[in-house]
Amino acid sequence: MTNAAQQRANRNSRARLEQRGLKRFEVMALETDRGLLRTLARRLAEDGSEAVQELAAFKAMVADKLPKPGGILPAPNRSPLVGVDLDLSRPRVKGH
Repeated sequence: MTNAAQQRANRNSRARLEQRGLKRFEVMALETDRGLLRTLARRLAEDGSEAVQELAAFKAMVADKLPKPGGILPAPNRSPLVGVDLDLSRPRVKGH
């Protein structure tokens, strides 16, 4: 259980991060990759030309795996039921 002072400190810390354009979030990974992911996140959050170059290289490496905006919209069109003439009407039955 956190007390009011801890909650205030967390809010203030996250506000400072947000002012720098950073956002805190959670990722799921193997325990063995924890250090690697923390190092990567820290380096990508740095300012400077080296960080910009590393970020560009990382984005290029995973570009084809990044989710595309609006990706959910075409999903129903990929259904095997597209074009099948189904009668989905239901008979009306009055309750007792």
